[in-house]
Amino acid sequence: MLIPLRLSALTDEQLMRRAAHGSDRAFEELYNRHARRLQGFFTRRLGSDADLASDFVHDTFLRLYAARETYCDGRSFRAWLYTIAYNLVKNHLRSQQPVVISDEKDIPDDCNIEVELDMQNLHDALSGVLKNLPEPYAMLFSLHYEEELTVPQIAQITDLPEGTVKSRLHKTMNIIKLQLKAYENR
Repeated sequence: MLIPLRLSALTDEQLMRRAAHGSDRAFEELYNRHARRLQGFFTRRLGSDADLASDFVHDTFLRLYAARETYCDGRSFRAWLYTIAYNLVKNHLRSQQPVVISDEKDIPDDCNIEVELDMQNLHDALSGVLKNLPEPYAMLFSLHYEEELTVPQIAQITDLPEGTVKSRLHKTMNIIKLQLKAYENR
């Protein structure tokens, strides 16, 4: 007797292969694994508009579902998912005015007031720097440092050479370091 394999034990790529062959349960498992993180990506990229981010999550998965039969074995599912997400954001931002990005985080209660103020000031300064980055740099920063995608995955998503991705990430970090130099020895 064969013991059925739990979907949660499968890799994203295995689930996508099953979804490509008609398994709605496999696709649902992929949605459950990635929707929340994708929601965060869209929220950060679209100016903290949670409703718009939710719409983009659903649109991403609708596009993924519609194209499920074209999934190629050996392709990273996560890179494919973020390629769709990246293109949705890129197209949206082209058609909009510049978007204000805000990513408020709670400061731990056990810090003393000076540390809390310093952390808040640093966070505000970093948010300001990220808001003022040119969009291609801000997008690469988000994909690499917030979504934790690798340089090869980002190159695949953005259709840029890996060297360009590395160069732009390096330039982005230099901009951030320069802008936050006042916080260096605090």
